[in-house]
Amino acid sequence: MKRHLFLVGAGLAASVAGAQPATDPAQQRYEREIAACNSSNLAAPARDACIRAAGNALDRARGGPPAEVLRPSADGRATIVAPAGATPPSSGSDAVTSGDGRATIVLPADRSPPQR
Repeated sequence: MKRHLFLVGAGLAASVAGAQPATDPAQQRYEREIAACNSSNLAAPARDACIRAAGNALDRARGGPPAEVLRPSADGRATIVAPAGATPPSSGSDAVTSGDGRATIVLPADRSPPQR
């Protein structure tokens, strides 16, 4: 299973890099650290911590994580924290009230509301 996780991580890194070898030394170091995390016999919590540490080191090498932007939701009832340039969430049209009015149902993005 650990080998499978490594392949998924390597595939993600390749797709992010545009299927070209990484020439950025920080990116290369990150990929080596991820491979080491995935190939060792670490328990899941230690492996997850190893991967987070590799990501944090990459962020530090690049000057920090992407800046977060605070913006209100469409209805003004919540504050959304997202990276700059992220697509805003839907305006709430994916939530419907149940037939008896006692619950709000949030629908998956690929589903339409139930017919009443």
